[in-house]
Amino acid sequence: MDDPRLTQIARSVLLAGAAWRSFFDAYERDAFRLETLPAYAMDEEEAEYARWKATGELPVTDDDPWLTRLRHFRATGRAIGRVHIITRPLSDYLRFQFAFYPHSVAAGENVQILDATTHPGHRLPEQDFWLFDESMVVRMDYDQHGRQLGRELLEGIDPAPYVERKRRALELAVPFTEFAATLAE
Repeated sequence: MDDPRLTQIARSVLLAGAAWRSFFDAYERDAFRLETLPAYAMDEEEAEYARWKATGELPVTDDDPWLTRLRHFRATGRAIGRVHIITRPLSDYLRFQFAFYPHSVAAGENVQILDATTHPGHRLPEQDFWLFDESMVVRMDYDQHGRQLGRELLEGIDPAPYVERKRRALELAVPFTEFAATLAE
């Protein structure tokens, strides 16, 4: 028989590859990401990032896998969004990401920016996470260079602090399109 005291113990499950994709795609209502780093070192972006740095061009096609998934989430009635906490001056990587965000927004992602330069007391932790359906938390771990170390589904925890972080981030952030307009000024 299960000891009820054990159900209160938090544990984590590492998510990678197909298990991560399957878990991610199964959310029912809402997926939210808090991003806190000025740069991410992702192997699958290296060539695009180098090309963008050399040419300033970021060719994005309609069949981009992330955009295809975003459109599918929206078509099935599911919301998806993120708040990226940034500081100025913008890193090259952030400018690269900002070149892609208009495509994400057009595909249905609610991308928002929290400028810590203007909100230095935002009180949000420097820890990336995904929050699914306001009930499941996946902590995203990175090294000091932005290289991903792992993703952990935190089980047996109270998601309320993460729901509050989401609420606070959205309260302080502005839609990406609004933020991008300030960059052109």
